[in-house]
Amino acid sequence: FCLMAVPGKVAAFNLPPLPTVGEIIKLFRLRAQKQLSQNFLLDLRLTDKIVRQAGKLNNAHVCEVGPGPGGITRSILNAGVEQLLLVEKDARFIPGLQMLSEAAPGKVRIVHGDILTYKMEKAFPKHLKKNWEDEPPNIHIIGNLPFSVSTPLIIKWLENVSKKDGPFIYGRTQMTLTFQKEVAERLTANTGGKQRSRLSIMSQHLCTVENCFVIPGQAFVPKPEVDVAVVHFTPLVQPKIQQPFELVEKVVQSVFQFRRKYCCRGIETLFPESERLKKTEQLMMTADVDPTLRPFQLSMSHFRNLCNTYRKMCDEDPSLFAYNYREELKQKKKKQHLPKSTSQTEQ
Repeated sequence: FCLMAVPGKVAAFNLPPLPTVGEIIKLFRLRAQKQLSQNFLLDLRLTDKIVRQAGKLNNAHVCEVGPGPGGITRSILNAGVEQLLLVEKDARFIPGLQMLSEAAPGKVRIVHGDILTYKMEKAFPKHLKKNWEDEPPNIHIIGNLPFSVSTPLIIKWLENVSKKDGPFIYGRTQMTLTFQKEVAERLTANTGGKQRSRLSIMSQHLCTVENCFVIPGQAFVPKPEVDVAVVHFTPLVQPKIQQPFELVEKVVQSVFQFRRKYCCRGIETLFPESERLKKTEQLMMTADVDPTLRPFQLSMSHFRNLCNTYRKMCDEDPSLFAYNYREELKQKKKKQHLPKSTSQTEQ
């Protein structure tokens, strides 16, 4: 299996000759399913390029999300990893992945399951754990994510980063993932940028986020309507907003609820109608945020001030955090549609 020691070099691992990814797709009659937003990447030069963005993978432990027919899987194995965990939801791909596993004995573990529910806390050996302040552990998450799952999955993982659990129980585990180009632009957008959004704040306050390169849609089979970008995440030692994930998410979501209006319009939705104006003014003044700025014009320090001030207000009034603007709207609409009581009708 080409495991040869070269003098002065690390022993390289190369997969033995195998059917191409295209041949595996034909062999197992694999078709990308539109409802699962699947798109296969068959060009091994591109899969190698994605894997290079993860950094040096020699002797690393890697989890690949949704390997599908195994294009990126081959590039990861050729990068000389110690162990590769494959989490694949679609049973149709398992036989092709088993073929790869047999070609790299002892290196591959296949899990037939959903990455959104898979327990990543036990995915890697305990001895790989590093302190949060140390360099990132030799653990990587890599994946060409289906579009339908990419945003909920990154939000879930950002919450794990914030709580230092899931795949981040081992330390500041790095991630190299694909997204629709537009989503990647949101993840990396700067203050004032057209694509600045909830995703920009949630990801950048917890990680260094790099938009590595764009893959044109025609490189995929079937060709998606959009281009795809590769994004690399490294969790920060200190988050830029030192508040619980749920609180930051609530504030950020509220601000971007009306992205074309002044930011104070979204911030109002944090408070019950009865005290909305007074509390919004109090929050904006204490946080030193100009109420006439648009949401995309707010910097990370604006969001930090808003979250810190809102936290103090919640500590003073514990019922405040539980308040839900949409719930209040629903109740209001219900009341408006209730039939008048008989006594009112008689009057």
